[in-house]
Amino acid sequence: MKHRDLIKKLEDGGFVFERHGGNHDIYRRGDEIEKVPRHKEINEKLARMILKKWNL
Repeated sequence: MKHRDLIKKLEDGGFVFERHGGNHDIYRRGDEIEKVPRHKEINEKLARMILKKWNL
């Protein structure tokens, strides 16, 4: 999955960009935090796991 597609789905689910980490971007929704690797392509299993975790 493309990085921008995963980010779009997270943002549609209410997550907001917080900051850049060392190798990850940090997104926050209230007290919930998700770290997204900063690659052009994100492994499909990882992308599905992140979306499933937040029911997106």
